[in-house]
Amino acid sequence: MIALLPALLLGAAQPPAPPVFHNPVLFADYSDPDVIRAGDAYYLVASSFHFSPGIPVLKSTDLVHWSIVGHVLPRLPFAPAYNMVPPFTLTDATSKPVGAGLRYAGGVWAPSIRFHDGLFYVYWPTPDEGIFMATAKHPGGPWSKPVQVLAGPGYEDPCPFWDDDGTAWLVHSRLGAGPLILHRMSPDGTHVLDEGKTIVEDRQALPILEGPKLYKRDGWYYIFAPFGGVEKGAQTVLRSRSITGPYEHRTVLEQGSTAIEGPHQGGYVETPSGQGWFLHFNSTGAFGRISYLEPVRWHDGWPVIGDPIAGKTSGQPVATHTAPDLPVSNARVADSDEFGGPRLGLQWEWNHNPDDHGWSLTERPGWMRLHALPSRYLVTARDTLTQILWGPSSRMTTRIDLSRMTDGQRAGLAMFQARPSWIGAVREHGVTRLAYAQAGEESLGPVLTARTVEFRVTVGADQVAHYAYSIDGGHRFTPFGEPSPLRFAWWKGARPALFTYTTAATAGGAIDIDWFRVERP
Repeated sequence: MIALLPALLLGAAQPPAPPVFHNPVLFADYSDPDVIRAGDAYYLVASSFHFSPGIPVLKSTDLVHWSIVGHVLPRLPFAPAYNMVPPFTLTDATSKPVGAGLRYAGGVWAPSIRFHDGLFYVYWPTPDEGIFMATAKHPGGPWSKPVQVLAGPGYEDPCPFWDDDGTAWLVHSRLGAGPLILHRMSPDGTHVLDEGKTIVEDRQALPILEGPKLYKRDGWYYIFAPFGGVEKGAQTVLRSRSITGPYEHRTVLEQGSTAIEGPHQGGYVETPSGQGWFLHFNSTGAFGRISYLEPVRWHDGWPVIGDPIAGKTSGQPVATHTAPDLPVSNARVADSDEFGGPRLGLQWEWNHNPDDHGWSLTERPGWMRLHALPSRYLVTARDTLTQILWGPSSRMTTRIDLSRMTDGQRAGLAMFQARPSWIGAVREHGVTRLAYAQAGEESLGPVLTARTVEFRVTVGADQVAHYAYSIDGGHRFTPFGEPSPLRFAWWKGARPALFTYTTAATAGGAIDIDWFRVERP
């Protein structure tokens, strides 16, 4: 009895509580996500639109924590417009740049990723040029050159599928969302073999049907697809015993009693133990379309995603949930950059294809040098370097050497969007001044005599940018400029950006960026 007394007093040892995760798992604009499992890792691709390099590839081992491992497209090769070649103009009503050399909101729309016969496959549409694919042995690349699978404008959201007998298929929707069209493909997935067959079209029950992802489970063909639009829609699943249909459908994920309006398209995966998970996006204003992870339960051959809703076949998004039965990872998507290496960090994307003569990491080792190329506005300036904005709050600070600026040059730190805002410097008549700009309207501040200046932007849950600067090495920051509302535009959230350009007729001047640092939860 004496030997047992400590156990009686203290109680039996309790097993540790299982880990939990909190949504969103990616509070960042990795829009239109698709996800697969290959071995013991999970890989995610997302739409990247006009940004270059295109199609980021993220990796996770626990479906909650992610890191970026590469891009499918080193450059956007689809048309000369992705090189930002003038002439172009800005429309007064929307500040949307139009013309021969701009393709904002074009480029890579919703991609899909699959692993088949030892290769990773990614398929994607561009709204103007067609459906393309590329392959790689490793998700980080190198990826093959894009192959045009289906030529012409107006295609959306392709997803490949290889059946048990090796036959290959491609399902996609059309611009404007719907119907769903199915093609036979060549076994290597490089081209379609027919004109395609409409397999789902029901504008009453399934309006704005898009983003199809095709799977096979227990002898059923399933198509996971959102309907009803990005802002207010829901997620449906369609199933059939034949890949060509007919398909029956159920709503499997909707807002329910949560604050998550329009839980939208994504991808389904299973863990080695058979747990089902659905990773999808939700539109969140200036932070873009952020990613949520939902448990999936199967009942009578149908999935229910999220927390089941009493009396319905659907679920609703979870805020917190027991984590997948996978080893917990400490992965993190890169953000800050000291510019100390020979290559740009994978977190960076240019606003279009860059002019590689306009930037360098070697002209001044340890610094990013940007040369000022001619432009009238920031949104028409080439070599603007951006990365994704992290929510629900972020503070971004950069240290810039302004001593190489020449007359007509603008440079600084921006929140890049339609009608962008920025803090930085303007040099005119041999004088460099502090500047703030909103939608192209500049406000000048004091003369900047310091060689280097630190610029800062802070963004909170209110999605408003607050700018500040420091001339004493970051010991004291002084607010400058008006609070600047951010917005969702060109199908993307607002993004922090480093830039310089000149309003002079020819290129001239440069800036050197020492570092860019991000503070986020």
